[in-house]
Amino acid sequence: MRILSGIQPSGKLHIGNYFGMMKPMIENMDKGELYAFVVNFHAMTSVSDAKDLQQGTLEAAADFLALGLDPDRCIFWVQSDVPEVTELMWILSSLTPMGLLERCHSYKDKTAKGIAASHGLFSYPVLMAADILLFQAEVVPVGKDQKQHLEVARDIAIKFNNSFGETFVLPEPQISKDLATVPGVDGQKMSKSYGNTIGIFLEEKQLKKSVMAIVTDAAAVEAVKDPDACNLYNIFKLFAPAERTAEIRDLYENGGAAYGYIKLELVDILWEYFRKARERRAELMANPGYLHEVLAAGALKAREKAAVTLDLVRERVGLKY
Repeated sequence: MRILSGIQPSGKLHIGNYFGMMKPMIENMDKGELYAFVVNFHAMTSVSDAKDLQQGTLEAAADFLALGLDPDRCIFWVQSDVPEVTELMWILSSLTPMGLLERCHSYKDKTAKGIAASHGLFSYPVLMAADILLFQAEVVPVGKDQKQHLEVARDIAIKFNNSFGETFVLPEPQISKDLATVPGVDGQKMSKSYGNTIGIFLEEKQLKKSVMAIVTDAAAVEAVKDPDACNLYNIFKLFAPAERTAEIRDLYENGGAAYGYIKLELVDILWEYFRKARERRAELMANPGYLHEVLAAGALKAREKAAVTLDLVRERVGLKY
């Protein structure tokens, strides 16, 4: 089974990234042939500063490795180091119906949030399709918000196969029912685009500031509350032991849930949860040469795999003569 997913270096990675893609990918290392990459082409839709993109790319790679991704048990690379993906994107763009892209909600959501409209942002799903189809991925761990883009990739693959013969595998999404969408501090989906994130590797003071900013209602401590409607509880339960989560839930349902104290407890839990990864990340960022070696080796492996698919695609569409 070929499993593939990528992470954007468009800002500090947050716990939504961790649960939505990174943790599932790390857990999949022994379940099949794993492809993990840093999608810096995609990040260009929101990052325009060259130094920020360079630094963000290295940090995203270090974050992934620090959290447990083993480059010896997967293929791990940076998107721009595999130019085959942009060629495939153009080929796929030539047969992708405009109406298919116009129906994508992500473009509308992001422009509504103030992200500048661009062709790159509009055609984002085609690049994502090229990422997936180039490596004949069978399973793609994604957050709930990316499910539509995966459906677009399937639609493009079906259209290509119908037009030129069976070429691409149809990918399937892997979405955890419990973690389909990690709430941000404001209750919306956690997203760098929305500015409502809790970073994985924040300094302790910054972490406390982010957690204390989680929006809650004005109900009194002794009031009965619905835990499932509270984004504080929904974040807390992702990290706390089951026994402690049950105790906090009881406080919500029977009175006694003091938001301020729960937030302080969450700060401590998060700080300890990522302690080892934080220490490993510091080591990796102090040794950028190692990061470059790992990513270069991964890109070579990725290009070998990509070449097989692209040669077949070129032949099918008439680019080999």
